[in-house]
Amino acid sequence: MKGVAILGATGTIGLNTLDVLARHPDRFRVVALTANTDDARLAEQCERWKPAFAVMADAAAARRLARRLQASAPEVRVLSGVAGLETVAQLPEVSSVMAGIVGAAALLPTLAAARAGKRVLLANKEALVMSGRLFLDTARRHGAEVLPIDSEHNAIFQCMPRDYGRGLDSVGVRRILLTASGGPFRTRTLASLDAATPEEACAHPNWVMGRKISVDSATMMNKGLEVLEACWLFDTTPDRVEVLVHPQSVIHSMVEYQDGSVLGQLGNPDMRTPIAHALAWPERIGSGVATLDLVSIGRLDFEPPDPHRFPCLRLAREVAEAGGTAPAILNAANEVAVEAFLGRRLRFTDIPRVIEAALSVLPARPAEELDVILEDDRRSREVALDFVRRLEPGHA
Repeated sequence: MKGVAILGATGTIGLNTLDVLARHPDRFRVVALTANTDDARLAEQCERWKPAFAVMADAAAARRLARRLQASAPEVRVLSGVAGLETVAQLPEVSSVMAGIVGAAALLPTLAAARAGKRVLLANKEALVMSGRLFLDTARRHGAEVLPIDSEHNAIFQCMPRDYGRGLDSVGVRRILLTASGGPFRTRTLASLDAATPEEACAHPNWVMGRKISVDSATMMNKGLEVLEACWLFDTTPDRVEVLVHPQSVIHSMVEYQDGSVLGQLGNPDMRTPIAHALAWPERIGSGVATLDLVSIGRLDFEPPDPHRFPCLRLAREVAEAGGTAPAILNAANEVAVEAFLGRRLRFTDIPRVIEAALSVLPARPAEELDVILEDDRRSREVALDFVRRLEPGHA
């Protein structure tokens, strides 16, 4: 029985992870579940799974959760805050940590899991985007395994030879092809994007995701972050990572070899596939995902991303080239801008403007120390919030 801790149990990744675990009660045991503020849903999960620990990032929510569990699951120990998240990520009875918390908040507990030598199932982009070298060096130093959960990077991982760590040239890989659905605004007129609503941006045509990630898909910032992530995971450079818009979301990504071969991983757009793959790797287990019916799909289309429609992709590529803390600055500004958009305080088309403003104000520094990375994250949020206020409707 392998112990599993799920960071972000009430989100989309967490729910899908629990669905896969429920299919294999003889292989996995839920040791810890965590959430941000949704104590009601986490209480239900604790009553069902009886983990040893439950953590709420929010202290008030943790107190509410403890009261809820007094009668139904008194054996569950309730912790709170970053310290609580770090504690469960390092528990000796945990072998795998699902890093499913959205945003920069995942960085510290994910680093804690790496320091503890866990199998880190990385569904969070920001740990690599903000501190790729620091995170991977920590994982190597402590013998942690890092397996990607993003459908694209999991697909690339599946298409790579097992010894790709020797270097892509050494194993005959020419380039990585990251596929993108294009999101809900792929064919919408550019002139109408100013009026795009949060509901429209979150209505992804293929995937069921949280609101923040759905907006990132609509702006294609998610693909920009994935370029950065791919560079760290597979030790390559941005010029060897190409983005292709693939509206059907059936081919999740591809790897091109020097002999002309292109290997792709196909499947229905369902996060349970990469979750099951990473949980059991190098074995294979059932995920509950329906069989892919290529006949009913009928066709697979590809097109280049429109740079005018998706300026966030350009910004992400620029910071990938710049390096240092530039990715952390970009990520923090994007989180602020997306939150403002979801709160109807910012237009959809102003999201890249806020990010570009933060990047223009804050020079990147070497990202060799965690304190420097966190400081530039904080400074970027302050700058971005100031620009959001200037762009808010009615601001003089």
